[in-house]
Amino acid sequence: MNNPPDVSPDPAEHEEYAHNVAKHVKGYLIVGAILLAGTALTVALSYVDFGNSKTNIAVAMLVAAIKVSFVGAIFMHLAAEKRLIYRVLIFTGVFVCALFWLTYLAWYNPIVRH
Repeated sequence: MNNPPDVSPDPAEHEEYAHNVAKHVKGYLIVGAILLAGTALTVALSYVDFGNSKTNIAVAMLVAAIKVSFVGAIFMHLAAEKRLIYRVLIFTGVFVCALFWLTYLAWYNPIVRH
């Protein structure tokens, strides 16, 4: 029976890995604090009347979009990914905007006004 060779890990490799983890954890904590501040901003803005409900929803969606961009860029590692990921992300963003536009058209029907 053949025993696998004794492969001991390189300590320098693990030290570099630990250094990178510490750098990432710091970024995660910063983004976590930004997300908490964004949530507080969302709650604070929910008490502000911007004139009508559509404007209130637009402001809430803007704050949510900013928070989602932080989550996508940092927690989902999109800030360091390749070009294909960005193409898919851009397509998804365009698709979501199109769905928002359809929702707007459902609220304000330019063809048939009631």
